[in-house]
Amino acid sequence: MDLTVETFETELHVALRGYERHVVCLEKTTEECDRVLRSLLQKAIHAYCHRGPEMRHGIALDRQVTVILSQSDTDRPLCGIYFNLHSPYTRKPVAVAANSTPATR
Repeated sequence: MDLTVETFETELHVALRGYERHVVCLEKTTEECDRVLRSLLQKAIHAYCHRGPEMRHGIALDRQVTVILSQSDTDRPLCGIYFNLHSPYTRKPVAVAANSTPATR
């Protein structure tokens, strides 16, 4: 089976509908999300089609979205599109300087 982004049009439509209704994102408009999903799906297809013999998945992700194609019992892999939970308001951990030395007395 020749896999293309259009093969997973139903999954893209469902994900975008959920994005429009439920996902609050300060970084992507719905149109940008559509473009990003299609790009990530293309990368996941490439990863899936070029995976090693013992591998079952093709994965592509960015900070907000993960796309995974999983081997199934048919020629068409399963497609999962996940919106990663992330808050821009969480505190970032304080970085410890690698070259810092304790204060001398």
